[in-house]
Amino acid sequence: MEQSNQTSVSSFILLGLSSVPYLQVSYFLLFLVIYAVTVSGNLLLIIVVRIDTQLQTPMYFFLSNLSFIDICFSSTIVPKILVDTLSSDKSISFIGCAAQMYFSLALGATECIILAVMAYDRYVAICNPLRYVTIMGKKLCISLAVGSWTLSFLNSVIHATFTFRLPYCKSTHVNHFFCEMPPLFRLSCKDTLFNEIAVYISGGLIALCSFMLTIISYFHIISTILKIRSTKGRYKAFSTCASHLTVVSLYYGTIMFMYLRPRHSYSPDRDRAVSILYTVITPMLNPIIYSIRNKDVKGTLRRTLALKIK
Repeated sequence: MEQSNQTSVSSFILLGLSSVPYLQVSYFLLFLVIYAVTVSGNLLLIIVVRIDTQLQTPMYFFLSNLSFIDICFSSTIVPKILVDTLSSDKSISFIGCAAQMYFSLALGATECIILAVMAYDRYVAICNPLRYVTIMGKKLCISLAVGSWTLSFLNSVIHATFTFRLPYCKSTHVNHFFCEMPPLFRLSCKDTLFNEIAVYISGGLIALCSFMLTIISYFHIISTILKIRSTKGRYKAFSTCASHLTVVSLYYGTIMFMYLRPRHSYSPDRDRAVSILYTVITPMLNPIIYSIRNKDVKGTLRRTLALKIK
């Protein structure tokens, strides 16, 4: 019976952000601008790092990884939001829903780990500057990046398989703007406790451990910064750290709220707002916080534009 119920589902209906016409137009324009800024900002960073040999360092290697993740992450979700916002047909095929959940979950987990790796890179650079080149060698950087991607995509395979083997016989209307595990669990007529335990375990291992590594790295970084005698130097370092920690805390906080909370605390409206923060807003902010404010990146942009004008 379960198998019959499951295979009878050929598509889902995403209820989206709003059914009010004037709000739909506003949401469309807002998300279109955000998506354009996200793609252009992250793509610009990748190009700048590629054309300037001085920026081909471990820090910018990981920043390029983060930018590529953000482009893919945003592209997995936002184009479908734009289509659904103005279209009367808000359906998504069973396979399309599974693919969207698989890639969004994998890319979100990869971003968690890469952010922790970036924090570790800054820890080594600031707290062990004389050994930085030795520790953060090319082989280690590539291994960390490949390991982050591999672990995250393997983790996503497990969750996607468990989620889409559930029998969906309650409804096909997903009260969300994209296919994500918590809203999908509510549509199953089978107890999803096993799936939720799997989410808690992987979320604890990936999101929580990455967050703790990031916090520990920044604790040592700030301790080192406090030893700087120059007031101007301390202020500049604290300003950069505060910006980074704000984005990191926003991303990790919303991810952990969505996936590491009690099952009875589900709220569709609140969950949509929280999901927007880490799927739409953070990918847009990352290139601004991590790189556009960086003097090396701005210097490369100015030199490139000056050459083109000549």
